[in-house]
Amino acid sequence: MREAVSPPTITVVGGGLAGSEAAYQLAERGYDVVLHEMRPVRGTPAHKTDRLAELVCSNTFKSTEVTNAHGLLKAEMRALGSLILRAADGARVPAGSALAVDRDLFSAAVHEQVTSHPRVRVVREEAHALVSPGIIATGPLTSDALAATISARLGVASLAFYDAIAPIVAAESIDESIAFRAARYGKETMEGEGGEGAEGAYLNCPMDRAQYEAFLDALTAADQHHGHEFDAVPYFDGCMPAEEMAKRGRESLRFGPMKPVGLDDPRTGRWPYAVVQLRREDKAGRMWNLVGFQTRLRIPEQQRVFRMIPGLEQAEFLRYGSIHRNSYVNAPASLTPHLSLRDDPQLLFAGQLTGVEGYTESTATGLLAAINLDRLLRGVEPVVPPPTTMLGALYRYMREADPKHFQPMNANFGLLEELPSVPRDKAKKRALYAERALAELSAWMGAHDVRPVHGGP
Repeated sequence: MREAVSPPTITVVGGGLAGSEAAYQLAERGYDVVLHEMRPVRGTPAHKTDRLAELVCSNTFKSTEVTNAHGLLKAEMRALGSLILRAADGARVPAGSALAVDRDLFSAAVHEQVTSHPRVRVVREEAHALVSPGIIATGPLTSDALAATISARLGVASLAFYDAIAPIVAAESIDESIAFRAARYGKETMEGEGGEGAEGAYLNCPMDRAQYEAFLDALTAADQHHGHEFDAVPYFDGCMPAEEMAKRGRESLRFGPMKPVGLDDPRTGRWPYAVVQLRREDKAGRMWNLVGFQTRLRIPEQQRVFRMIPGLEQAEFLRYGSIHRNSYVNAPASLTPHLSLRDDPQLLFAGQLTGVEGYTESTATGLLAAINLDRLLRGVEPVVPPPTTMLGALYRYMREADPKHFQPMNANFGLLEELPSVPRDKAKKRALYAERALAELSAWMGAHDVRPVHGGP
């Protein structure tokens, strides 16, 4: 009789939301898990305790309504049996439709669930190696030693250390009677790249002198977000906030990201005085990035100031701009569709390190990483939900985004596969997105025998 083979011990690195979710999910599926967390042996500028799943920036997981992108992602995670959401529900404090929590109660609950699990052993030390089978979920404050190991394994250009993020707006909210499609000189992009179809990759919002001067005044006077000490960024050319660039001189933006040269406005046949160029963010052309407008403005100020741009008066923001310390992998250039190393499918990445933004998004990748690692160890192919679901759409973005312009992304409806027939009413459209997503997630779970562990529905 053949002797039964014991399942391998799994290494999870990082005791944040994604790592805690992944460790618990794997333990509940029958694996022994070694969870590495370097705190308190080595602290970070953000964390104050040694607990797992400590929240450091906010106490809210955002909306719970399925007609909100974050709420829809939560509904999908609940269907998959998320530990983090169960703990959040237990620590919830009044905040309307938002899932806000008592930070201490929340982290204490997750810490207890994970550390008391008989199959989880927590090791308090800094990890330096990539161990397979395993999940790397060390987040935006990955230690220098592990970051060096990841860079060496994936290649020097595969790990970024600062986010300089420009806002993204929904295509349907751009007034194309004002914004026009064109690449510089008909062929050359702002980065100096040419090629067939370049015009379709760019929208241009033209300004006359009066509009430029008013925009400049509003931008330089707007209130900035100063954040935490660990968010401090040494500004350099690729990470210069638009408002800081504007303060260097009245013409600095016109000779930088707002230069109009080579862009003929079809309404006048001439170059505008200044132009804000939008770059297509996705293949379907539903999301557009404000090129060169990384910013530290507060969100209400971004809404007010950037809606002064001609053609963006009714802009719907799918992602707001920011600049902060953040280690993340260039996923489309370096990882597989299920976010593993290309030469080792059983070594997966999860959390903000993969290029997602936000508590919910980070947790969701930890949950799916655990599901897929379990499948791989059982000899079954990994799976990713369809792009009609919010979780599947996030994974599609991390698979198909342009590696040259890849930046972290949060959950938003612009990521989803478009509806066959799009209603004009936004609330109705989002309700249809949610209805389809949850139905197709259920069908996907049934087709692939994906079942929630203890505590799921």
